[in-house]
Amino acid sequence: MEKLLIVEDDLEIRSQLRWGLAKEYEVLTACDRRETLTLIKKHVPDVITLDLGLPPDETGCEEGFRCLGEILLIIPAAKVIMITGNDERENALRAVQCGAYDYYCKPFDLAELKVILKRAFHLAAIEKENLLLQKSIDQHTLTPGGIIGTSPRMLGVFSSIRKVASSEVAVLITGESGTGKELVAKAIHELSPRRSKEFIAINCGAIPENLLESELFGYEKGAFSGANARVQGKVEYAHKGTLFFDEIGELPLNLQVKLLRFLQEKSIQRVGGREDIAVDARIIAATNRDINKETEAGAFREDLYYRISVIHIKLPPLRDRGEDIMLLANFFLRRCSKESGKKARRFSPDSVRLLESYEWPGNVRELENKVQRAVIMSDSQIIEPEALNFSIKTVRDKFRSFSNLTLKDAREMVEREMVITAIENQNNNMARSAEALGISRPTLYDLVKKYSIFKPLE
Repeated sequence: MEKLLIVEDDLEIRSQLRWGLAKEYEVLTACDRRETLTLIKKHVPDVITLDLGLPPDETGCEEGFRCLGEILLIIPAAKVIMITGNDERENALRAVQCGAYDYYCKPFDLAELKVILKRAFHLAAIEKENLLLQKSIDQHTLTPGGIIGTSPRMLGVFSSIRKVASSEVAVLITGESGTGKELVAKAIHELSPRRSKEFIAINCGAIPENLLESELFGYEKGAFSGANARVQGKVEYAHKGTLFFDEIGELPLNLQVKLLRFLQEKSIQRVGGREDIAVDARIIAATNRDINKETEAGAFREDLYYRISVIHIKLPPLRDRGEDIMLLANFFLRRCSKESGKKARRFSPDSVRLLESYEWPGNVRELENKVQRAVIMSDSQIIEPEALNFSIKTVRDKFRSFSNLTLKDAREMVEREMVITAIENQNNNMARSAEALGISRPTLYDLVKKYSIFKPLE
């Protein structure tokens, strides 16, 4: 059972909270800073509610802030929810800036507090999974090639990588820009018998068309003006290794013919040469285009398509990967903080909500860039939305509706929006929707009923 520490000097409130939360958590209680520090060293709770007014400064806040600082020194990842009075908003915001996860104003509404606690434990669990994942990556035992993900769709991708790696068949990887197609190609290579040989990547869309043939196949001395020596092409360098054609949908039709010849005959001729050169290379290709439509339109040869797509691995966009968003965000946060020497430790609740609800048109690459910028630009240990460089419109659209609402109403609005989005993203599949939200299926049905969300029959 998850451990919750309640730090409250009022015996009656402590008892009420223990009684109200005992069915869901292992509840520990403390009445002052000294008892708090003893308990957290012994039990290491993931979530702590901390009253600002602790003895011997019950009417002030300095003892509460001192306690907060010492808690975070011992358990940096702890989610501390500051409990304040309605007239202490400034102190509550100061607490969040000092590392508290969130704040809650008295008097208590148990149902509302339970929502906050559930969210805090949920985030703590994601961060723990991320730490375990990092250890596994370091030991090369969990995800191929160091790709990070625990969502069902990514686990399916990992399974495909492992299955195809030991074979010699051609693989086509499709997905939006920034989803990690080259990482998947490298993972296949690293798990294959060819791992000790070269992995040669060719970006078909980045090389000018008039240079692409010589870049691929090399050229003989005198083949054209400026060809002063024989030069091997990238295809030759991939002999006994893996040849990765990135954005193969950009390959001109005349070169598609020559690539098809190479795939059929396993040999090439350099530009200006007549000698057939045998090349043994594993072929992996990737594109962000709809290759079937390109084939139907005549922009991509059908026979080449069948040659390169014996196995097809489709990568999901980041917006469809559920908890992977925060898993990746926290991974990038720690890595960038270490590389830059900054002390950024966590995302604020507002930042988490934005990260999880944003559409991510640039996918994982965009997320990494935003987190890297935030770490560099932020002077605080807490990453706020403005540091992530979301557009003013994005932030305003997400939070404009909260200005005239109570905290309870605002939280319910976010909860309802997340449920609807998850159900839509998972095509009304309730089991997958519940998994994406990190809740049980019965809980999801309860939320659907609570918010009168229409769900077509499965």
